[in-house]
Amino acid sequence: MKRALRPERDVAFLNQIGQGHLPGHLGVVITALEPGMLRAELPVRPELFAPNGFLHAGSVVTLADTATGYACFAHLPEEALGFTTLELKANFLRTARDGVLRCEARALHMGRTTHVWDATVHCGDDESPIAVFRCTQLVLYDLPRMVKLLRLLLP
Repeated sequence: MKRALRPERDVAFLNQIGQGHLPGHLGVVITALEPGMLRAELPVRPELFAPNGFLHAGSVVTLADTATGYACFAHLPEEALGFTTLELKANFLRTARDGVLRCEARALHMGRTTHVWDATVHCGDDESPIAVFRCTQLVLYDLPRMVKLLRLLLP
């Protein structure tokens, strides 16, 4: 399962493209990128909670979906124009009330037409996961709309 990182899609670039969109709005920060792996963080704050006083599931899913999606984007084949999520699944194991959520996404499969990424979310230094996540992405080719979007995003 060797797929090269796209060198122009580094941590700084990935953080930049999130600005003005949901990941940037929520405060998701990409902290590391290596072949087959990406790490991201999200500080826990009151706006990320549901009215019941617990961390909103969508906050955790957004962190994990961003980590797996950006990891896929950073590993796309040269001729690919982009990707879209085919399926995602999350299992919530417990919650967090403060600290920083840490997510690590790891490649399970990086093919020419699909990628599958697993992500684990922890809070702070606690190694007990609060959620596990799997995401399958479809790699896109030759879509005129994707060309326009990528031209806006890529230098």
